Amino acid sequence: MIHIISNAWAAAPATAAAPQEGSALVQILPFLVIAVLMYVLILRPQSKRAREQRAMLAALAAGDEVVAAGGLLGRLTEVGPQYSMIEIASGVVVQIQTSSVQLVLPKDTVGKAR
Repeated sequence: MIHIISNAWAAAPATAAAPQEGSALVQILPFLVIAVLMYVLILRPQSKRAREQRAMLAALAAGDEVVAAGGLLGRLTEVGPQYSMIEIASGVVVQIQTSSVQLVLPKDTVGKAR
């Protein structure tokens, strides 16, 4: 019978070596470096952006010119905790979720865009 896999032979027992100092730290160090990099490059900027978005939504007031997530450009007529009213053309008012406001524009931007 043809043996494709050869037998595994146990190696001779190695002599007991003294454990190296700091070897556990050397093994954990790459994971610590990756965790710190993830925090600095991903988590901290994301939480900063979320904080800025919450502050912007809390500061919304009627009369602000905004851009909604769907690309609607208009002036807020009413601001509520869940839903707001945005005037996208003279006499055309639509209801949007307040959280969908992406950007507050400088004054008179909507008039220039029309």
